[in-house]
Amino acid sequence: MSASFASARGAARDAAAAQHYPQGALYMVATPIGNLADITLRALHLLQLADTVACEDKRHTQAMLRAYGIDKSAAQLLALHQHNEAEAAQQLVLRLQQGQRVAYVSDAGTPGVSDPGARLVAAVQAAGLRAVPLPGASSITAALSVAGAVAQGSGQGGFVFVGFLPVKNAERAGVIAQQLTREPRCVLLLEAPHRIGGLARALAVLGARPVTLARELTKQFEEVATLPAQALAAWLAGSRERERGEFVLLLHPMPVARDDGESLRVLRLLLQDLPLKTAVRLASQITGAARNGLYEMALACQRDGEPAC
Repeated sequence: MSASFASARGAARDAAAAQHYPQGALYMVATPIGNLADITLRALHLLQLADTVACEDKRHTQAMLRAYGIDKSAAQLLALHQHNEAEAAQQLVLRLQQGQRVAYVSDAGTPGVSDPGARLVAAVQAAGLRAVPLPGASSITAALSVAGAVAQGSGQGGFVFVGFLPVKNAERAGVIAQQLTREPRCVLLLEAPHRIGGLARALAVLGARPVTLARELTKQFEEVATLPAQALAAWLAGSRERERGEFVLLLHPMPVARDDGESLRVLRLLLQDLPLKTAVRLASQITGAARNGLYEMALACQRDGEPAC
């Protein structure tokens, strides 16, 4: 199996070996999210060079390394996951202080984002040691690149990474109602297959707001679909295959009312005498502007401290 990566290891040596890789440094190494070919040349070189490879699951990482033809002894692998990160981080700090090069990999993707690694980096930096990023695969940026989630107005650029919502239905519904329905920018969520149905049903309150669902990214049965939030649960129920795999969901930016300023003028007048929600509802009915956009205008008005608010 490793023979297919023999030329890649040679290319990695030729392309990356000239760079200096200081000892006593932690290397945060991104690994494939499903397709082994998505490893970078620099990651291959560093994983061969590392004295210690810390990882979420030693068996998983050992299998990945062997697939690339990289041999590490059991003593060179150290488990660091969400349940032991603080303790294991101190062990790695000791190895770094001894001058080792330490690589950290999560089970898939870029460590320290939704996977463990952030506490490790904080501990390393607190000890006055260096953490070096080796970028690569990420389900977040992969999904974002094919979502076509274009911001519709000023102040809506960029995205908000939320990750996993609470497991309990009531807590999840509260986050959606209090935060996601009011967030105008693109929002990225992650979900496991056994909870995707519940999340889809909960997101129905977002109505026609577009949602892009990406599952099994980079794998054989990769699927990306964009549809209204209110139709997401029915789409998933349409095929048992659609509820399998790991999921990234992107809520598209809210549409912003675009007109000659009449809707904002009406909104400001109404806000002088009415509560915010009532003023937004009436302004939408009077001008035909989208309620979500007007709501954001009203919030911006309050933040800016305009007298009409």
